[in-house]
Amino acid sequence: MLDFRSIETFLWVVKLGSFRGAAQRLNTTQPAISQRIAQLEREMGVKLLNRDHRVASPTPSGRQMMVYAEKLIGLRAQMMAEISDASAMRGVMRLGVAETIVHTWLPRLVKSVNQVYPNLSLEIEVDITPNLTARLLAQEIELAFVVGPLSASGVHNRVLADYPIGFLASPSLGLGKGPVTPAELARFPIITFPRKTKPYEVVREVFDRPELPPIRLHASASLATVIHMAVEGLGVAVIPDAIVENELADGRLQLLDTDLAIAPLTFTASWLASPDVVAVERVAELARQIAQSSLAVDAPALAGH
Repeated sequence: MLDFRSIETFLWVVKLGSFRGAAQRLNTTQPAISQRIAQLEREMGVKLLNRDHRVASPTPSGRQMMVYAEKLIGLRAQMMAEISDASAMRGVMRLGVAETIVHTWLPRLVKSVNQVYPNLSLEIEVDITPNLTARLLAQEIELAFVVGPLSASGVHNRVLADYPIGFLASPSLGLGKGPVTPAELARFPIITFPRKTKPYEVVREVFDRPELPPIRLHASASLATVIHMAVEGLGVAVIPDAIVENELADGRLQLLDTDLAIAPLTFTASWLASPDVVAVERVAELARQIAQSSLAVDAPALAGH
């Protein structure tokens, strides 16, 4: 008798092109994947997969099977979402997160997932948006919280929140007593996100003016390092205000008054289209709600600086 586990296994072997990829996606071993496919082929009485050159591709019968497999897995996901208790949502979700989210509301999301979906585990990877995008497209993660929206084919995006970018400095630099000109800012090193990220390129463009001297641009993949350098007076940080709420509140950093404008960073929850994305969509919506409520709480506090 056919079971959903074998059908789901077949679907992911075809989608990922390998038994190894399906094993990682389903949190099991390659021998287990092989056994499930062999059992499915015995029950169907036909060969479903070609296994040439380490790539698993569907046979003509396998391509027909794939049509029904996607429908069956999709209907099962819808049924579980509509009828079952939230605790029935189980498994491992691989989540990629930009560091801005780590410094704002990620702990609240993890706590909420633990409460709402107690049998769903999260594997969290923190990286810059370009790297997380590549991992999402390679199906190495199921959900990414990144600077978006992502425009790649097959990607769904849900806007989480917009984060204003501020110029922040230690009071020791003496820049917090009125409007600060671009020339005054350019006297100090500028500290921001790493190369290959959108914020880094935007900061470079903002200071790319003929009347300004070449800036010293310090880039780091660690926002904790950027914040620490700014607090120590090593330069002016150009990062979202929301991630330094504590440093602003206790006076270790000041939000500078400058006419240089940088567009806010839009963060999205992004995932690939798939027949079994109910859990991903549920967590994405939970993240959106938490991100929006976090902004509503932080806005009054930040307005005072």
